[in-house]
Amino acid sequence: MRILLVEDDELLGDGIQLGLQQEGHIVEWLKDGKLAEDTAVHEQFDAIILDLGLPRVSGLDILKTMRQENVATPVMILTARDGIDERVKGLDLGADDYLTKPFDLSEISARLRAITRRSTGRATPIIKHNNITLDPASREVTLEGEAVKMSRREFALLHTLLSHAGKVISRNQIIESLYGWEEDIDSNALEVHIHHLRKKFGNDFIRTIRGIGYMIHKAQ
Repeated sequence: MRILLVEDDELLGDGIQLGLQQEGHIVEWLKDGKLAEDTAVHEQFDAIILDLGLPRVSGLDILKTMRQENVATPVMILTARDGIDERVKGLDLGADDYLTKPFDLSEISARLRAITRRSTGRATPIIKHNNITLDPASREVTLEGEAVKMSRREFALLHTLLSHAGKVISRNQIIESLYGWEEDIDSNALEVHIHHLRKKFGNDFIRTIRGIGYMIHKAQ
């Protein structure tokens, strides 16, 4: 997943970013409310972790702007404010979940999987596509019941494509889901990952839509 983390606490933000990156996620971390508001509206993310007390623009105002601009990205509010009024206001403004500090990183991960799963209309976290099974929690992939060894980015790419089976995903969208803002990317890096997945699942598994992107057909 590509996640936007909006948190102005250096120690907390660093811990969340590192922990989620170790799980294979791309985590873009911002500490300024105004910058985060602009980024949340104009860039695509799978989920947003949003603190409330931020410089320049509050987390609640960011959430309000997002929903007014019809940005449907799932949002989990993460804050030290545990009063019921704050929870109700955040949820009424369009938050998908609410977690108060202190917290456990494993709970954040599980809640992120839940809100992104709901946003794609899936009832269970495990994705099954014909003879392929992908488990986001254990990060395991099987083909006809046999485990398939995959790199971190191959797994992320497969997850992205399977989550949007039947839809074309642009090259830029895929690259954003695999690489962070500050990472150097080889010009043919995506094509290399696509090639590796085709070797593992068949040449016809991923379809190239010339000049647009890639897609996987819906399961039969």
